[in-house]
Amino acid sequence: MLVAVVALVVVAGAITGTLRALAGNPDQPAVPPADDGRPGDVLLVPGYGGSTTALGMLAGRIAAAGGSGFHTTVVRLAGDGTGDLQVQASVLNGYVNQALARGSGPVTVIGYSAGGVVAWLWDVEYNGVAKARRIITLGSPLHGADLAAVGAADAPDACPQACEELVPGSSMLHRLQGTGSAARPPWLSLWTTDDQVVQPPDSARLPGAVNVPLQSVCPGVSIGHGQLPTAPLVIGIVLHTLRSASVLSPPRASDCRSLQALGRSGS
Repeated sequence: MLVAVVALVVVAGAITGTLRALAGNPDQPAVPPADDGRPGDVLLVPGYGGSTTALGMLAGRIAAAGGSGFHTTVVRLAGDGTGDLQVQASVLNGYVNQALARGSGPVTVIGYSAGGVVAWLWDVEYNGVAKARRIITLGSPLHGADLAAVGAADAPDACPQACEELVPGSSMLHRLQGTGSAARPPWLSLWTTDDQVVQPPDSARLPGAVNVPLQSVCPGVSIGHGQLPTAPLVIGIVLHTLRSASVLSPPRASDCRSLQALGRSGS
């Protein structure tokens, strides 16, 4: 649960070391290549707490389905993943710069839960539209989460900085919500109406994005917050999106079975 994670214990030196190792100099980003249609690296950003387990499974499925076409990397956040989300955006920028320096085409960033907020911060602060082909978010509290508000009010000692930043109406979220969508990469936001962690679930809705509650594709499907990175429907939608060179469009209810089958088989 969002507010149940132990309070952040990260010394400044550890954060600095992480940023030096992963981000290089975020003020001097790699020059992105032209989008010539080549598959770009896929970078997956964990949620609050920084666990990479579920996203590691999704990354494996993407890599297996794409053959040599997709190079996937799960971002390791600074500290225990509950610190300043703007620091995490800098870490993500380091991974993006490294991918571009290796010759990747424009990247795809997949943010799970609070990792989607990190992706949004990265896009705004590091010129994401010049570096990313698309952004995909899974159950992300883009307008905050009620659990964070409860934690900040009732148990402030157990609500570290990322928790505070995810309180609806926080100064960080207010700043992000004041940015326009015109200069944003194509964005697909997926969420489940069964979400009991990100409340309300449609906090994931982002103006200008392709917004898709999973139950609009497969009515009655049961997917919890923790199942988002591994549910066949989600995997199928992600794989279909990665393979598509066309403009992002929402999946239809008629695609339910085929997307679930794709998510199970990868082919």
